[in-house]
Amino acid sequence: MRTVLFASLRTHTRRYVSALVAVAIAVAFVVVIDAIGSGARSGVAASVEAAYPQADLVVGEEYGISETDPDRVLRVAESRGDRAAVIGSLWTTVEGPEGSLGDDVPVGTVALDPRLRSQELASGRAPSSDREALVSTDTAKAKGLAVGDRLTVGVGRDTVDVTVVGLTSPSSYLDADIDITWPAMSAVGLAIPDAVAYDVLGDDVAGAQEALTAVAESPVQTRDDYVDARIVLMNQGVDVLSYLLLLFAAIAGFVAVLVIANTFTILFAQRGRDFALLRCVGATGRQVLRSVRAEALVLALVAGATGVVAGIVAGRLLGWIIRAFAGDEAFGPVTHSPTWLVAAFVGGVLTTIVAAWLPTRAVVRVSPLAALRPAADPTSRTTAGRVRIAFGLLTTLAGFAALGVAVWASSMPLMLAGGMASFVGVLLLGPVVVPQLLQLLGRVGPAGGPFRVAAANAVRHPRRSAATTASLLVGVTLATAILTGMASARDAVTTEMDAEYPVDFAVSGARAFDPDLVEAVRAVPDVADVRGVKGATVASEAGPLTVIAASKADRAATLDPAATMAKVDEVLIPAAVAQGFADGVPDELTLRGGGGEVTLATRVVGSQWGQAAIVPTGALEQLAPDAAVRVLWVLAEDGADADELGGALGALTRGADGEVANNLQDQQWVATQLDVMVWAVLGLLGVGILIALVGIANTVGLSILERSREHALMRALGLTRRGLSRVLAAEGMLLALVASVMGVVLGTVYATFGVATVVADVMPDARLVVPWGQLAAVLVVATAAGLAAATLPARRGSRVMPAEGLTLD
Repeated sequence: MRTVLFASLRTHTRRYVSALVAVAIAVAFVVVIDAIGSGARSGVAASVEAAYPQADLVVGEEYGISETDPDRVLRVAESRGDRAAVIGSLWTTVEGPEGSLGDDVPVGTVALDPRLRSQELASGRAPSSDREALVSTDTAKAKGLAVGDRLTVGVGRDTVDVTVVGLTSPSSYLDADIDITWPAMSAVGLAIPDAVAYDVLGDDVAGAQEALTAVAESPVQTRDDYVDARIVLMNQGVDVLSYLLLLFAAIAGFVAVLVIANTFTILFAQRGRDFALLRCVGATGRQVLRSVRAEALVLALVAGATGVVAGIVAGRLLGWIIRAFAGDEAFGPVTHSPTWLVAAFVGGVLTTIVAAWLPTRAVVRVSPLAALRPAADPTSRTTAGRVRIAFGLLTTLAGFAALGVAVWASSMPLMLAGGMASFVGVLLLGPVVVPQLLQLLGRVGPAGGPFRVAAANAVRHPRRSAATTASLLVGVTLATAILTGMASARDAVTTEMDAEYPVDFAVSGARAFDPDLVEAVRAVPDVADVRGVKGATVASEAGPLTVIAASKADRAATLDPAATMAKVDEVLIPAAVAQGFADGVPDELTLRGGGGEVTLATRVVGSQWGQAAIVPTGALEQLAPDAAVRVLWVLAEDGADADELGGALGALTRGADGEVANNLQDQQWVATQLDVMVWAVLGLLGVGILIALVGIANTVGLSILERSREHALMRALGLTRRGLSRVLAAEGMLLALVASVMGVVLGTVYATFGVATVVADVMPDARLVVPWGQLAAVLVVATAAGLAAATLPARRGSRVMPAEGLTLD
């Protein structure tokens, strides 16, 4: 049987290529995940180490430091003659020479002592006082800043003016857009101390650690211990990402199993006569079984090794590309874990063996005489076919029942279990459903021989056609479910964002705005509309409070009119204004103005429309009969750049003491994250879809080999080479089209359950949104890809001469 094994491998090498490619792609994907993870982890380690260059000790823990510890540590350093620098962070408004840099600009700390300074200068010099700052080169380029420019950091009275004295290059995980000293940051307020880096001038590190431990509430660690702890903490995020990527590797592996099983099923069916003859001349069933399983093992070993090598090469190439764009400080050198490589190789081997197990068992189940006769696929008229259909129906119904219960119970695990069960049921019903769809497409498709002959050929082998479509069905179903789910989530998030940010920009003023300013704002490029909302500053229990009253026309111009409408007896207080109430917002608030006083029930809302509370129009008339425009509501054109437009509005309204709230920036950030998530998931699913296309090409290729005599007869009867090529390509396209249609329908159904279970549980008003354009694109791209995958084997099959093909067995 060893001779038979080697002869079989030599003879059928080309037929095994697709299965080898499918396994190799899945294995390579796993190896690449390890490469990306190792580069990210080494980048994290280098970035954390660079943040504490010369420190001996660090006061702090994983999630920050006590607010009282910085002053205590600084006093210890002063008394001992050592040096210390507080490391903190702040997100606040920063004003530059040309206007606002943003409402949530990340601000970090810079140490005056060079031994404790982590920033790497690109130009200029380091700060020498608390009134000097550093700016990152990227921020300087984006905002048009240069050395010598003056910046105002903070909001309202809690601000500090600093002068830019240097530009920084990326160097550590503490990098920020703006870096100022800790005393300057403390003056701004809302500063968050993260840790204190401590440099011992002498050799008494143990004494310093003991002195600090006596006064500090937070742990005092050596620099190496603190850095190691931070690296472990930050690498948890990298590890989670790697595990998520492995989920997509599992999907690719599942598709590979379908392709491999289909390949072996077709090959063994084609070689049924060979196996029968071996049995007839004396080979036992066990010997034949060992031989075909040895073939599967050889294929598994070669595919696993090929995938590991390809993954190493692809991982290093991808790492080089990422480092070229992200920089060495963000992505370190790529390494490969031996454990991970062995696991990927073993996983590929096991995947191949498991996928080939059932097809190899089928080889010896048929008697030699039966194998010499043509075999028919199980249908609803056979016992095997009836069992398969019954089990498929039960599994599908049970899965969808579980999905219904998951919606009622808002259970994500039950939803996943129901989805998987129902999908397995659909796969089991494939030999029944797929031929029916193929026949339907054959009838409604274009008139002409190629299309109808292709449909008839695909229907002749229902199990093979079902197995081929199953591999592509997985990818299209997941892509459709994700696109539909994300479109529904985006719609729900947009609705929430419109309520939270009913206007794109809100310009609040300490005094009334001139009417000419409203027109000047309207003339700014990318401004779609501007509304001047009347208001006044009134007295309240919490001190002076700016109140406005939006007219019906003002509300109609907002993204969510209901968000800015106060009832007759209430005052709407946004969260930003509520922070100014030292003792919390009372249930009722008495407001006193020049025209009288009113008492209104308070309602704190998440909406942001500027630094003002909203009262009914009647209440404002009573409080301030001569109310003037105090807030400008600005709506931007579609596609407007939030930073550029915010800077232009800040520069224009600075002379009127205007404070710009850039709500569009937050909205665009959320939209960007959703887009990145969608494209990342689709890109990862692309690996599984690529394997599925390999399966389609394989099925068409093997089908061509099996029907060589039939094709030669068609050529002999007058069908041209081009006509035969069209028939074979149309067969691949039909299989891809059926898989795409089924995938789009199933994916939409699963997305419906997913939205009702997950999204609606968080956002009750969420509704199903079907992205028809994107789903049409999925349908077209998947079908075109199937056609492309079948083109090459179709052209190869059409080149066989009729006389040559009629002599093939």
